[in-house]
Parts: sequence; structure tokens; C-alpha cells
Amino acid sequence: MRISKKLACCLLLCGVAAAIPSAARAATDDDKKFLATASQSDVNEIKLSQLAEQKATNPAVKAFAKKMVAEHTKMSNSMKPFAQSWGLTPPADLDDDHKQGYSKLNGLSGAEFDKEYIDQMVRDHTKALELFTDEAKATTDAKFRAAVLKAKTAIAAHKNMAYDLQKKL
Repeated sequence: MRISKKLACCLLLCGVAAAIPSAARAATDDDKKFLATASQSDVNEIKLSQLAEQKATNPAVKAFAKKMVAEHTKMSNSMKPFAQSWGLTPPADLDDDHKQGYSKLNGLSGAEFDKEYIDQMVRDHTKALELFTDEAKATTDAKFRAAVLKAKTAIAAHKNMAYDLQKKL
């Protein structure tokens, strides 16, 4: 009887422990893939916007670039705990497509630079908004969904700001 109670107690505790989701188990392959893509997107936006902080001639474009550096750095930092707990290493540099875009931007100046940078920001934020919208619907991790939704709101605002600037250039 004593052994049965101990066994029942042990099984109960094992069942409770298995029911408690851990951060590592909550991450699906899709969540990890999304986070890797989102992290790369942040690096791309930060690096391109740092260039725009230096080269933009339109004060509104320069202010937008400064805001992108600050807000994408903040977004990247908000996702780091997930990346760390899921064993993902954040990217350190631009992806190949954005390296080409960076080179193109670096060769431009004045109004041409401003227009090309803002056009790139509209394209990038449109793609990112779709990605974040899909992930917010798909993920089953409540804490991750909250972080994704918060970032999605910022990305939508960035897209609208870039689009408004694009119309003025």
C-alpha cells in the first residue's frame, strides 16, 4: 500500500511537470524560423538606417532613420530572450540582398539617396508586416505572441511613416 501511494504520488508529479510548458518546448520550428527571419530583418533595418542617418539630406528622412535605429534595436532586444532560450544566434550583418541594397544606397547621394532609402523601407516593412501578422496567428506560445503583436504594431507604424515620406519625396 505504501509503495502504491509513493508510485501514485510520483506519477502525479511527473504528469504535472510534463504539463508545465517550458520556453524551450514551446518553440516550434516555425517559431524559430520566424524569429531568425525577424532578427535578420532588424539587423537589415538598423544597418541601412545607420547609413541613412549619415547620408540623408532631407531632415524628415534623417529623423525617420534615427527612429528606425532606435526602435529596431529595441525590438531586437525584446526578442533576445526567446532567441537565447531557443538556442538561436542572432545575425551580425546584413543578408545578401540587403548587402546589395546597402552598396546601391552608399553610391547615391542627396534626393536620390533619400528616395531609394525610403522606397527600401516601404518594401521591407510591407514584407515584415505580413510576416508578423502570420506569426501572430500561428504561434501557440502566449508570451511570444504578445511580443510579436507588440512588434507588429510598431512595424505597421513604421510602414505608414515610410509610405507617408515616400509620397513627399
